[in-house]
Amino acid sequence: MAMRTVRLNEEEEAILRQIRESTGLPISEALKRGLRVLQESVLSQARPHPYAIFQKLDLGPGGYAAAARAKRAN
Repeated sequence: MAMRTVRLNEEEEAILRQIRESTGLPISEALKRGLRVLQESVLSQARPHPYAIFQKLDLGPGGYAAAARAKRAN
């Protein structure tokens, strides 16, 4: 198990104190749960990879090559 040092300003300490008083959780458990909530949020907002976006594009007959020729013609 890793040990971490976290620096909190006064506002963040107050938030942590409020969470601990409301839930009765120890500091470590409150922080762990906060990490899990943030992880869920990040994963739900994950951006697709560029190739996934490319696969959804309908470039029609000739695909990318046709688009490249049209761009060069301008």
